[in-house]
Amino acid sequence: MNIIITTRNTKASDYLKDTIEKKLQKLSKYFSDDIGINVMLSEEAGRKKIEATIHANGMIFRAEDKADEFYDGIDNIVKKLSSQMARFKKKIQRKHKDNKEFNFDAWPEAEGDGDFNVIRTKKFELEPMTVDEAVLQMEMLEHNFFVFLNMETDSVNVVYSRKDGDYGLLETTY
Repeated sequence: MNIIITTRNTKASDYLKDTIEKKLQKLSKYFSDDIGINVMLSEEAGRKKIEATIHANGMIFRAEDKADEFYDGIDNIVKKLSSQMARFKKKIQRKHKDNKEFNFDAWPEAEGDGDFNVIRTKKFELEPMTVDEAVLQMEMLEHNFFVFLNMETDSVNVVYSRKDGDYGLLETTY
């Protein structure tokens, strides 16, 4: 398991880095050794924010937490990631049934059935537009995201509202 710890607006002691690695090693029983985990430590308005992303053979598990101390945050991150894996265990097993990347025997069991209930399906025609036009359209519709055909890249993109009031852009590749 390869753990990369980066910091922004804060410093991480060696003891903190060792603690984070030790706690995240608990998740190694679920995966093969070549899984990567990216951890970002930052400080915003006096609160410590920790984000962890696991990239595992096309699957992405991500959790973030804000706490008064990074040590509390890492405990919450490990719980959130374990919970995510438990919820999606059956679906991932079906998708990767012959894959040795995942050790499903060690995965936690989910509470509840874990099935999703899609209650509505929408079809719509993608309109070619620029990113600025897509943001404007999203704002006029009072939605928090908007799917569109980016006329500059000729690909399907998504613009979305971020918690900080700015906007994000998701670009698709295949």
